[in-house]
Amino acid sequence: MGLNGLFSKTWSLPTCLLVSSYLSVWIVSVPGGTAQERQLPMCKESDYRFEYTECDSLGSRWRVAVPHTPGICTGLPDPVKGTQCSFSCKAGEFLEMKTQSCVPCAAGTYSLGTGVRVDEWDVVPPGFVTLGSDLDANPSSSYSNCSQSAWTPKGEYIASNTDECTSTLSYAVNLKQAGFVSFEYLYPDNNILFEFYVQNDQCQATETQTRWMQTTEGDWDTHSVSLSRGNNVLYWRTTGFLISKTVAKPVLVRNVAITGVAYTSECFLCKPGTYSSKPGSALCAPCPINTYSNKGATVCQQCDSEKYADIGSGTCKERPACTASDYFYTHTPCDSSGQTQLMYKWIEPKVCSENADGAVKLPASGEKINCPPCNPGFFKNNASACEPCPYDSYSNGTECVPCPAGTEPMMAFEYKWWNSLPSNMKTSVFSREYSDSGRHTAWEVAGEYIYTTAGDSDTDYLMLILTVPGYREPQSVAKDSGNKELSRVTFVFETKCTADCTLYFMAGYNERANTMVEHWTGSKERQSYSYIVSSNYTVSFTWAFQRTEDYSTDRQYSSDFAKIFSIRITNVISGVASHCRRCALGSSELGSSCVPCPPGHYIENGSSTCQPCPPNTFLRPDQPVGKGACVPCGPNTYSNELQSTCFSDCRLTLAHKQVKVQYDFGPLSNTTSFQSGPRFTPKGLKYFHHFSISLCGNEGRKLASCVDNITDHRQELSAYACQSTLVPSDVRAQKTVVSSQPFSIADRLIGVTTDTELDNITSPEELFPGRGKSPDVIFYYRSVEVTKACKNGRATTIRLRCDPTESETNVLTLPSKCPEGTCDGCTFHFLWRSRHACPLCSENDYKEIVSACVKGIQKTTYVWQEPRLCTGGVTVPEQKVSVCVTLDFWLKFGVSTGTVAALLLVAVTCYFWKRTRRLEYKYSKLVMNSSAKDCELPAADSCAIMEGEDAEDDLIYLTKRSIFGKIKSFTSKRTSDGFDSVPLKSSSGINDVEIS
Repeated sequence: MGLNGLFSKTWSLPTCLLVSSYLSVWIVSVPGGTAQERQLPMCKESDYRFEYTECDSLGSRWRVAVPHTPGICTGLPDPVKGTQCSFSCKAGEFLEMKTQSCVPCAAGTYSLGTGVRVDEWDVVPPGFVTLGSDLDANPSSSYSNCSQSAWTPKGEYIASNTDECTSTLSYAVNLKQAGFVSFEYLYPDNNILFEFYVQNDQCQATETQTRWMQTTEGDWDTHSVSLSRGNNVLYWRTTGFLISKTVAKPVLVRNVAITGVAYTSECFLCKPGTYSSKPGSALCAPCPINTYSNKGATVCQQCDSEKYADIGSGTCKERPACTASDYFYTHTPCDSSGQTQLMYKWIEPKVCSENADGAVKLPASGEKINCPPCNPGFFKNNASACEPCPYDSYSNGTECVPCPAGTEPMMAFEYKWWNSLPSNMKTSVFSREYSDSGRHTAWEVAGEYIYTTAGDSDTDYLMLILTVPGYREPQSVAKDSGNKELSRVTFVFETKCTADCTLYFMAGYNERANTMVEHWTGSKERQSYSYIVSSNYTVSFTWAFQRTEDYSTDRQYSSDFAKIFSIRITNVISGVASHCRRCALGSSELGSSCVPCPPGHYIENGSSTCQPCPPNTFLRPDQPVGKGACVPCGPNTYSNELQSTCFSDCRLTLAHKQVKVQYDFGPLSNTTSFQSGPRFTPKGLKYFHHFSISLCGNEGRKLASCVDNITDHRQELSAYACQSTLVPSDVRAQKTVVSSQPFSIADRLIGVTTDTELDNITSPEELFPGRGKSPDVIFYYRSVEVTKACKNGRATTIRLRCDPTESETNVLTLPSKCPEGTCDGCTFHFLWRSRHACPLCSENDYKEIVSACVKGIQKTTYVWQEPRLCTGGVTVPEQKVSVCVTLDFWLKFGVSTGTVAALLLVAVTCYFWKRTRRLEYKYSKLVMNSSAKDCELPAADSCAIMEGEDAEDDLIYLTKRSIFGKIKSFTSKRTSDGFDSVPLKSSSGINDVEIS
């Protein structure tokens, strides 16, 4: 092709520059150059390589020859038109640049076609970048340098950090066509946040599946995400969060494969421990156990008899001498004659040597003994094998017995004899170093119990996994949405340890996605533990035993063990019955059968009929027989419509100082959330305790909720009050809050009262000093979950305190002595200050003020008593205005009235005085007209002045004397004996006679 034809195309700038550089090399080697150039040898195929130019806007490109070392040879092949940019080869093939065609890979190599695969991690592979950083660390912490907390290559995989720094592994790739990325990962510890996400060349996260990875248990998992054409940046990011633990298990990533990249011009050699026996392989297979291979192998080599190798091993190891830790004891299954025997077996796969110096031999088997009975609900068939009893029957492990009339079987899984591992159980070894060991024996049956065997390492997790198909309440139990208990798991265990061994109990919806429920450290005597299942998604239970956290290649604590004696799970689908319980009988065409009682009804012992519970009681769900199943509600609580629980309507009436006081906590009934003060882990990561509270709920339905959103499988629980742990939002790239480890602290309302103790729950006043005149109202709650530390479950008290100055409704505080909210880990205390916690106002809470009378108007005003200790209720009456009379008017009226009264009094006095004088005169006249006889009085005559009497009958001396003289005479005529002397004038004209 000539130069004119070469440049007749339209080139992009990068393409022009690249082709120009190639052409400059080609031009200097044409004939006619300098003598030195003519002396250069002709280029051989080993002196150059073929590459493609950048694609132009039409998707075309050129194939050009590029010398390995410019200037050492001449005569490079001319550029030729290349394949279209969208061209690709299938997996197991590569593009042969000389012919520009796809060729299968040779045996011992592999290819992804249009992709790359990274499966060797001796060093950080080219293109990968790892970086450690600290986010939101406590500035005062000595642990603030996170530059060394990066992903670390470990040969077959790369491991994340295990501290509280953020470690990021990234890889940038340009895709010529849409593809995907897939990788295998192991994520066993949710104390590390693990996310994977993709960003484009604009640093924007692509819309792919959720970025938060789900935890794995015991095995590698594969994750795949679609990639778009163009630039893609892949991020693997971890952040440690060590609150309850000091050591976390790292996240491991391996076998990263990316498709959609440029052509693959060569195949890759199989790594040691793998092989490909046929041409055109897309992957290399791992070598079987006790075999090995070198790099690029087509077959695996067998190890010598005194050496061994794990699956996918590149070398063989010397077999160590056998010890007592390399074998275990078990009981053989019952034979046809009903006998079993103690037998010793090597742990498989066997890696030790019996011929080495100091090796122990396998002990001989024991004598045959009679088999123990079957587990409850099973019976022995003719072949001495255990089979489940039919429905409507039960057994104690010997024979099936029909349930009596009026009873129903209680379906469950119950294991108390361990002659063989149940079909729904399995065991596995989970190595802390995540080696691909083929060892599977972790727990072994031993008749009366199942126990842990020795592992490859003391840090291995010996796992026992139990799976159930689901749960179903007994037929006679009415469905109740408020009943949280679907099933109950109870097991009896024992541990014996010389180091820091730990037994973990986990629950979830499968063995790879479960969460830790409880754990026990150190030696524990034989004891029982119960766990309540509240969700149909919880169908997998795992017991994991680890002898020590400190890694060592030596097995020092192989004698440490954990034993489980019995496991019982109630209300299980496809379960068996160990007993029957009484039920209510109903009539049908087939006769009497068990029927569910209506909500709020119990089963009467004698008649097996349903009887309603008394008012204001709730039915105990686990014991619906007898009147004792109806439990009275606590103070100031009421049973709901189904009588399945008791609740408060946020209104109550209490007696305070012999006066009834009413409360309305309705404004506080909405769900309220708040956080404790910031806390820091030992290495400086900040976190908070988050509390969600629903004071009264909704007729017994809990409204508060707490979530665990670390992984894909979001878990949410509802309660009256719950707690979760919040990681600061800036720990996550999307600036969203991380919530983890939720648990309920209040499932049932016990009562509402002003007393400081109720149902053995105490709310000490000294935790919240400063109470005012109004008493605190306390809500008491309990949770149903029983823990190792709280054998009676957790309890919560919420103390409502009247504070008229507080306008906010969600001012909750924790005790200053117990900033975690609890002093003993079991009882939580909260103080809720609000004006809505005050009593409702009544007529006793205000007073009236009467103003002076101004211009005939008087005002009466009503005001609240101070300090005001009430809210809502009655309102203050409006101001009253009334007509009144002023003081001047009443003074004038009084003076006038007094004057008139005085004049009347004088007039009346004068009138009666005159009448009295007349009577005296009349009497004197009668005396003087009496007969001459001594001591004889005249006949009675009228004392009154008759009509027509002359005025001359008046006293003579009164008409002849002056007024002054009359008064003087009147006052001076009184004798010493108290009588007055009255001068009389006789009718005969004789001198006046003075009569006394």
